[in-house]
Amino acid sequence: MAVIKANSNQIAMLGRLMRAEAEGEGEPGMLMVGNVGVNRIRGNCLDFRNIRSIPQMVFQSPGGFEAVHKPYFYQRAREKYTRLARRAVNGERTHPASNALWFFRPAGGCPGTWYDQRNTGRFKAHCFFAPSASECPRVY
Repeated sequence: MAVIKANSNQIAMLGRLMRAEAEGEGEPGMLMVGNVGVNRIRGNCLDFRNIRSIPQMVFQSPGGFEAVHKPYFYQRAREKYTRLARRAVNGERTHPASNALWFFRPAGGCPGTWYDQRNTGRFKAHCFFAPSASECPRVY
């Protein structure tokens, strides 16, 4: 059962974002990007207040995703990525992105915190960061 509202076009958009941000990280990495996106919609906290839909989350500015500035994001959604996006929308969570609202790809190691948010772990090239449960209870 979906944890956020999304129609088929929005799920395809999320799938395109997941692919564009993390295709080189395989299905687990792409699913983690989906987790971050879903958490931003569910959370309604911190930098993501009033983000209520996938398009609002994807195109948030400032604070959105780099992928939307690249042509690769705008290619047609493939079924493989749409299926992954549906899994994220249905609430499947993958550590270390389970409760994360942010991720980035550092040149070196992952810092312990990033903008006062704690590091929840690394998957391949990306480091993930989550708020505290008191700051953002809806992502827990």
